[in-house]
Amino acid sequence: MTESNKDVRTIPDCKRRAAGPVVVIECFQKIPCDPCHEACNQGAIGAFDDINCLPEIDFEKCNGCGRCIPRCPGLAIFVVDETWKDDLALVKLPFEFIPLPCEGQRVYGLARNGVELCEAKVIRVENTKGHDRTPVVWVEVPRTLAMDVRHIRVGGTSLDEQED
Repeated sequence: MTESNKDVRTIPDCKRRAAGPVVVIECFQKIPCDPCHEACNQGAIGAFDDINCLPEIDFEKCNGCGRCIPRCPGLAIFVVDETWKDDLALVKLPFEFIPLPCEGQRVYGLARNGVELCEAKVIRVENTKGHDRTPVVWVEVPRTLAMDVRHIRVGGTSLDEQED
């Protein structure tokens, strides 16, 4: 990676997303950080020439395992699987709040700005010692929202219900 590379690839294109689970890194600020590279056993996240560079991904090497998700201190890494089910996608995301959701629970999928987008179903919660206190929650969302859901809200009343 070089500082002059202004076309840093962190968002997979539609063709790659249609091929199966793949990482999405929404890290757009140059700060000293590189644990995502160290976490990737596939070599999909390239080595950093400078600790302040933005990550670059070889999407063809990425298998969507998600090992990099809990290693990102900025909570900027997600895995999207648009091939999950007919009209549903799977989004794996970091979650550092309590209460931690349970498998099968209904939650609210939120956009980057916190706006409620949809109801989502929790498929799995990974919370191992290796995650270093950053659980990874797998949620099932409408495929059309897979690239927009970036957080969840557990419990409570939906925004629509609050307005009534």
